[in-house]
Amino acid sequence: MLEKFLVHMSAFQQERMVRVYLPENYDSETKKYPVLYMHDGQNVFEDEGAIKGVSLGMKDYLDASGLQIIVVGIDLNTEGEGRIDEYCPWGHGEISKEILGYTSPSGGKGGDYLDFIVKELKPIIDSKYRTLVEETAMAGISLGGQLSTYAACKYPHIFKRIAAISPGFYRNQEDIENLLKKSDLSVIEKFYMDIGTKELGEDEKMNQVFLDLTNRVYEILNDKVENLHFQLIEEAQHNYTFFRKRVPDFLSYLFSDL
Repeated sequence: MLEKFLVHMSAFQQERMVRVYLPENYDSETKKYPVLYMHDGQNVFEDEGAIKGVSLGMKDYLDASGLQIIVVGIDLNTEGEGRIDEYCPWGHGEISKEILGYTSPSGGKGGDYLDFIVKELKPIIDSKYRTLVEETAMAGISLGGQLSTYAACKYPHIFKRIAAISPGFYRNQEDIENLLKKSDLSVIEKFYMDIGTKELGEDEKMNQVFLDLTNRVYEILNDKVENLHFQLIEEAQHNYTFFRKRVPDFLSYLFSDL
């Protein structure tokens, strides 16, 4: 069961569509549920309306699997570089400049976007639905994976379970590494991260660059998070056809004990 409604984002002075998945038996029971927050909301649940027409297909998967969670998908900002601005907590660094070939002016609004989730959206979700307030997770793809990693550092007491699918750390590589190194992640219960071996298709040089950058973050996390699962996905490219295949893995890892 999917519900959709607009939520005001104070920092950006705009309305944003939020999509909420509820277990099929939600209305017939009184139990409370863990909540998973996800970015790129248009692409989370259904192919219809998804950007480029392919989603994670999570509505069908959750209906079929019987996994009892609430999932909140926050639509991405489709205006200009809005997605990059909101999913990058900092401006672009030197590694980004080397990869892109230019200095990008985008980014730096990730903190405001995350604060919207914590201070405005989460209170709405917790009051509107039967949630386990202390059992909150976050997952994201590409830059959404970077933002989810950032959330683990900024609000580890809230987002205790994290999934970063094919994370795009390169735009803020230096800053996310520095933040991770100085963050106390001891309360993080589970952290899932994966990367495809062919994120950039047949460009073997750049595939290796992205593997190396992801591994740098993994090595920092490995010293700080007890329950860390890292998965190398052979032949996987950076698109939703491949991302959706990982839905069973990261959901079962995050919530198998709940």
